[in-house]
Amino acid sequence: MSLGDDHHSSGDYGGAGQTRLRLPEEDGGPRRGGRSSSRSLVTVVGVVVLLIAAIAFANRGGDDSASAEGGDGDKPKTSATAPSGTRPVQSGFAHDEQGAQSAAANYAVALGSDGMFDKAERHKIVNTVYAPDVAAARQADLDGAYSSQKFLANIGLDKNGKAPAGQTFVSRVIPVGTKATASSAERATVEVWYTSLFGLSGGSSTNPVTESWYTTTYQLTWTNGDWKVTDFEQKDGPVPVGRDQRASTADDMTKAVEEYGGFTYAR
Repeated sequence: MSLGDDHHSSGDYGGAGQTRLRLPEEDGGPRRGGRSSSRSLVTVVGVVVLLIAAIAFANRGGDDSASAEGGDGDKPKTSATAPSGTRPVQSGFAHDEQGAQSAAANYAVALGSDGMFDKAERHKIVNTVYAPDVAAARQADLDGAYSSQKFLANIGLDKNGKAPAGQTFVSRVIPVGTKATASSAERATVEVWYTSLFGLSGGSSTNPVTESWYTTTYQLTWTNGDWKVTDFEQKDGPVPVGRDQRASTADDMTKAVEEYGGFTYAR
């Protein structure tokens, strides 16, 4: 089953399969891949995980707060997919090159989402995205990485992966394009170029939401009637030249995150 049907809706190398791992900086500053020249990569020894930047997997409602210009009844509600709420995928991805590209784009979205910081959602994502034999090997490693007190503290979250009161955790991946560099009936190699948003929005945040650019190459296999991930490798860029635009306020960023639901299907 594809991810779009299953949900309302990975520098340094570690472990077997040469899977790449990126983690936020030690000092609690902006996330991995930020523009700061002092950024650093933290390797979790022996942990082979997919920890990439992220479109939010969990949708935020916002029913309990008023909009800037009206009450609760005036505030738009987030949508998991299209405005109608209709799921765009009713079965697995197509058994062809385009289907492999669609799978890779959507898996990047889920694996870079804030759902990965919730144990139950993380297990659902991993079991949906990875080939069964790989998922079994990844689950414990992922649980260890995402429950690390040091890691969570560095990005401003509590021991349960929750944002402080008055702040909103943002982790979204937005695919810009895909390219298949190899494809056969049973295997495919797909590159996904994407931008990501990561950080905490809110007036008291010391980890503001930042933008980064990456390309991740996914190794996919056709398993049980669908494309599944067996391995991946991530690299920076291509990074476009930024325009001279004023950054939005913390309140505007929070409002946007709450009102614009993340996409759960691409391509």
